[in-house]
Amino acid sequence: MSTSRLPGFGDLAESAAAVDGVAPFNEATLLALRNRDSARVLVLRTTPEGALIGAAYASGDAPVEVVVDPAHRRTGIGRSIVEELVADGESEFWAHGDLPAAQALAASAGLEVGRTLLALRLDLVEAPTEIVPDGITLRTYRDEDLDAIVAVNARAFASHPEQGSMDRADFERRASSDWFDPAGLFVAERAGQVVGFHWTKVEQGIGEVYVVGIDPDAQGGGLGKALTARGLRHLYESGLRIVDLYVEGDNSPALAVYEGLGFTPHAKDVMYVRPHVADAHSHE
Repeated sequence: MSTSRLPGFGDLAESAAAVDGVAPFNEATLLALRNRDSARVLVLRTTPEGALIGAAYASGDAPVEVVVDPAHRRTGIGRSIVEELVADGESEFWAHGDLPAAQALAASAGLEVGRTLLALRLDLVEAPTEIVPDGITLRTYRDEDLDAIVAVNARAFASHPEQGSMDRADFERRASSDWFDPAGLFVAERAGQVVGFHWTKVEQGIGEVYVVGIDPDAQGGGLGKALTARGLRHLYESGLRIVDLYVEGDNSPALAVYEGLGFTPHAKDVMYVRPHVADAHSHE
């Protein structure tokens, strides 16, 4: 279902974000809505007058995201949506910010923590200097790099449920966003082959380490740190002084790199799952 057939959907999300301090939908969902992708999950709750006061949405294989109008919370709307979806077989739900209300709702529905995505923040007080490994060249993106970046991304994030699925069309869709700047996408080459990239992002005056992807054959030699530092220098030279990034809570190597660059915990998103799904994740 397209956004044109969801009157009030954007207003509902904005009302929730204004109160919660965190958006109820992630970038993948917003891109899907913008491009009118078919919904795998779509549940709506309205007042007798037809005003939208609650919704759940997911496209493709993405986890479900649920939002309730702040003025209609504590009335059972969120729980009724989650229980309906669990009964229909849905098993994964994002809680952006992992707010107390989301924790209570998950507990009441018998859901458990299955995955944690950490948001880290860096106060850029100076421009970092990258130390580039021998044999590596860093440069900015060219159009002919697209397929190579998609290929490196697939290898680097082979086990990642969202980022690993990026194909050419998804890259082009992201690159069509207002925030995209090719000068902020850095590519690492070795012997003429792309072996890594760092895609930066700027929105609402805050920079982001959007994606750092390193080919498995090039990992372990400091390339990730060099690419990250190069992107941070670009953001600093562009006038940004706050930079965010998202990283899996159990990705110890990446956390070590980012903490070494000065990033500290800022917020977190939690995926809540049905217990048997959590058990499966714990044995992966």
